[in-house]
Amino acid sequence: MTTLEERIRVLEDIEAIRKLKAKYCAACDADHNPDLLGPLFAEDAIWEASVMGKAEGREAIKSFLGAVGASGRIRNSAHHAINPVIDVNGDRATGHWRLIMLYTENLGAGQVRYQRIIGWYRETYVRKPEGWLFQSLFCQVEETAPYQVNPG
Repeated sequence: MTTLEERIRVLEDIEAIRKLKAKYCAACDADHNPDLLGPLFAEDAIWEASVMGKAEGREAIKSFLGAVGASGRIRNSAHHAINPVIDVNGDRATGHWRLIMLYTENLGAGQVRYQRIIGWYRETYVRKPEGWLFQSLFCQVEETAPYQVNPG
């Protein structure tokens, strides 16, 4: 049996991790801003996506995701990380989230395509003096396809 204080601590940790994930989604939706994304990861973190590749270490993650934003390929994205299952064990935690992402793909020459992604995240977190950080983030894309805007 755990104490009320211990149970409240776990709930506060879960809420802090939810806020960490919200900051991650917001930074991705801000053109994958590396200055916003970098501080969310531990120095030795790993970021990986099934359709994009892998980066190891905070600086490599910042560079990799910053290049995604700088490419201009993804515009007006909306990352929706939903249905979290977060398990806290002291200064470590795991998280499982569903992903729905909508975005405008820049095809060049003024052409765009409206895309959607369905997938999931598997993550580990570590508590540091500055708070909870991603230790690892893996995104599995299950399906991606264009969608029609204003069908008619």
